[in-house]
Amino acid sequence: MSGATKVSIDMGVTGAGAPATLDLEELLATRLLVQGNSGSGKSHLLRRLIEQSASWVQQVIVDPEGDFVTLGDRFDHVVVDAAEHTEAALQQIAARVRQHRISVVLNLENLETERQMRHAAAFLGGLFDVDRDYWYPMLVVVDEAQLFAPAAAGDVADEARKASLGAMTNLMCRGRKRGLAGVIATQRLAKLAKNVAAEASNFLMGRTFLDIDMARASDLLGMERRQAEMFRDLERGHFIALGPAMARRPLKITIGEVETAARAGSPKLMPLPTTSTEDARDLILTPGKFEETKPVIRPPAMKPSQIATADLLAKLSRSRPVLTPSPAAGEEEAGPEAASTFVAILRDILVEPDAAFRSVPVLYQDFLVRCRVLRVTGKLPDLPAFRRRLDQARAGVDPEAADSPEWERAVEAAAGLPEDLQGIFLLLARAGMDGAPCPSDHALAWARGSRSPRRGRSLLNHLEQYGLVVCRDDAYGKRIAILPTLGWETTPGDPNAEETPATAEMAS
Repeated sequence: MSGATKVSIDMGVTGAGAPATLDLEELLATRLLVQGNSGSGKSHLLRRLIEQSASWVQQVIVDPEGDFVTLGDRFDHVVVDAAEHTEAALQQIAARVRQHRISVVLNLENLETERQMRHAAAFLGGLFDVDRDYWYPMLVVVDEAQLFAPAAAGDVADEARKASLGAMTNLMCRGRKRGLAGVIATQRLAKLAKNVAAEASNFLMGRTFLDIDMARASDLLGMERRQAEMFRDLERGHFIALGPAMARRPLKITIGEVETAARAGSPKLMPLPTTSTEDARDLILTPGKFEETKPVIRPPAMKPSQIATADLLAKLSRSRPVLTPSPAAGEEEAGPEAASTFVAILRDILVEPDAAFRSVPVLYQDFLVRCRVLRVTGKLPDLPAFRRRLDQARAGVDPEAADSPEWERAVEAAAGLPEDLQGIFLLLARAGMDGAPCPSDHALAWARGSRSPRRGRSLLNHLEQYGLVVCRDDAYGKRIAILPTLGWETTPGDPNAEETPATAEMAS
């Protein structure tokens, strides 16, 4: 792109009715931050910018919700589904994207938050680390940037947060010399890391309601705090623009129309179906054909005790909520009978239709309630111990095999993995130990609480990176999993089969 050429992108109109233009070459040198609450038109603004500049500059869109995959139908962007690739593969793909100057959408919608961060970090790292010969100008659009550059630690692993934050910092702080122009968008400025937001010189601020976000927006725009109230009054699609690529003073603009649309638009009101009262009653009270009726577990009735009011108040004042069971000093460990009861309870829990998709803490509370109902004596497992038992039950290992030295080796090998991969490894280990077929993508996803076969395949790819599993296909396209550290190998299995989970088979 010649230095003498000025490319003006039409973003819409100003408050005075004049064209609202954006200097693309200036944007490549100074970066852009877009902020707006949900429903403010932030994604519409990004789509307008991408569409208007698509013919002028190479683009990469980091898309956590799959909103921008439709760009491929109109502007020939290649959609890269991150769930189908390992982090190492994404780094190589990113390098080839820069070498061949191809615009892409990195679709992260089929990954959980932590893996979105890891995969995005790998891809951005691949863009950043290419040889100098491939430092062509590129617009890198990151939607929901607070997810990839959080201002504070959250529920994800610290390693994933640091990798993602480091990649975003490189993009905004050091990317300019490598031809990378960051365009980051966020719903919450207060949740976005300050060192990432501060590197942008251009701003488009949309409707904002929280005081802390309005204060940060006014600080970035150099406005007085009392002027921040104006952000509450902005309509959908209206933004305040400031920066060398757009306006030297805060300027209100209205974003123009777009040529493509997201797969899911804003909710629209529609009339309710006309159903008689009797028919409606039947629809909601009659079980469907494929529904299963869950048994209602009620604790045994207890006789009310006679406690004086003063004693009751004193007892309540001493009570504290207990998240995990705290056995009394000297309480004995659960014996073999209790251990077999634990196995039976876990099987009963896991055969329920929605058990695979409930969180571990919720399943743990259910487990404790059932133990109390059955009056299990002795020390109950704490949450980490329950998680290990749950992974073992999901892998379909019977109690006798669980006590064998062979299975102890598998448990030790899994202990060094992240928690989200331990259950997957044990499921493969059980198949290898028993000489059973390799679990399908559907079964692997089920073991991690997901209905998406892509998620299962992604987890398996990630597990291969640790070197504990090697997969190969036989002559018929069936998958074989090899566990080198254990010396086990599964028999061929159809990766696309929608098989019944192992625990359901054992309980049937």
